Amino acid sequence: MRLIKFLLAFVFAWALIFVPAQVSAETTTVILVRHGQTAYNLQSRYQGFLDIPLNENGLEQAKLLAKSLKDYPIDVFISSPLSRAYVTTETVAKMHGMEIAYTDDRLKEINFGDFAGLTPEEGMEKFPKETKLWAESPSLLTFPNGENLRDLQYRGRAALEDAVAKYPGKTIFIGAHSRLNTTIICSMLGIDLEHFWQVPQSNTCVNVLKYKDGVWTVEIMNSVAHLGKLIM
Repeated sequence: MRLIKFLLAFVFAWALIFVPAQVSAETTTVILVRHGQTAYNLQSRYQGFLDIPLNENGLEQAKLLAKSLKDYPIDVFISSPLSRAYVTTETVAKMHGMEIAYTDDRLKEINFGDFAGLTPEEGMEKFPKETKLWAESPSLLTFPNGENLRDLQYRGRAALEDAVAKYPGKTIFIGAHSRLNTTIICSMLGIDLEHFWQVPQSNTCVNVLKYKDGVWTVEIMNSVAHLGKLIM
């Protein structure tokens, strides 16, 4: 009887030590992508919450992205509800014979408020102080009737963390936007948002992020190799 009790105690202790370690060692991969090109991108207009569709080049970029990832196993697709991100994500998902699992409003681009639809020149004319601040100290600006980078970073990171909690150990494709992606990457690298402009995101760029034991690592950032270019 004592031997049986000893063996049971040993097995229980082994489970406490080793089973959680196996679970915590699970790695979750996030493929974070920016949408393809739009007409507003070509004109450098502030898009934000405006639902601007992909242009012909953007659609072609999405197809090239899909082809480059067709042999890479992806378990789930998540997207911003804005069509430029949704169509980009959907194009990749279809290549895998899959559909988008869900959209998340928290993955939308930054809310540019009164700047939405303006070119940089129009922004400077209507909001000279704010435009100058956006160029020189972006982390300090809250767009009139819009939001700021810290608000964006908070909601984007929350959306990412929820996805990882929902699909642990899986590979997750997330289709989103440049400003949102940049703030997420800054948070993972411990970079203050005053350096926001030093973390670029090109159209359909690929970022590969990995999560393990409560720690995020950035494996690939702003890759556009699928477009036949090293950088844009």
